[in-house]
Amino acid sequence: MGRFWVSTPAQRMVAEQLRPHGVTDERVLEAMASVPREEFLAPRMRRHAYEDRALAIECGQTISQPLVVALMAQAASPQPDDVALEVGTGSGYAAAVLSRLCRKVITIDREPALAEHASSTLRRMGFDNVEVAVGDGSRGWPAEAPYQAILVAAAARGVPPALLGELADGGRMVIPVALAAEEPQDLRVYTRHGEDVTYRSLFPVLFVPLRPD
Repeated sequence: MGRFWVSTPAQRMVAEQLRPHGVTDERVLEAMASVPREEFLAPRMRRHAYEDRALAIECGQTISQPLVVALMAQAASPQPDDVALEVGTGSGYAAAVLSRLCRKVITIDREPALAEHASSTLRRMGFDNVEVAVGDGSRGWPAEAPYQAILVAAAARGVPPALLGELADGGRMVIPVALAAEEPQDLRVYTRHGEDVTYRSLFPVLFVPLRPD
């Protein structure tokens, strides 16, 4: 008698959307398979949870396309003992994925309502190594700096100096950089080597703007 395999929607997402499109890090794939994306959406949106697109959440924000979340996590490459910083909590979904990859995640959002809702969802789901803060993410979070991994889920005109200053030696920051109005942003990975910081481009993206105070 043959074996019958039942896969979850998240596992099917990994197989159909992530593996075929450049996500090769097995730790990232396992993290994406383990986090139920629907739990970070309003009930009316949950039937769309595993579609390969960004979805609307509160305060005019979005939950990023799963492939973008996975590729950003892969590029940041957080390790099990790292503390990661995320700018732009949104729904809390990306922070949940990151929490599977490192020791602790600090995630910041300027919208108190989003931060409160994300914090509640993360606690309810048992993601107890995520700290949600309210504030201007462009100023970083000095209390836990430096960070081996920084992920920014909003587009900056230029890389905020405070975030570069909190990047550890050998650390990686993934951030969308706005090059021109009304055009896609350039998703970049910045890496610190001592006093030198270099970057490489990944692909074009469309994120909400980073709004410093």
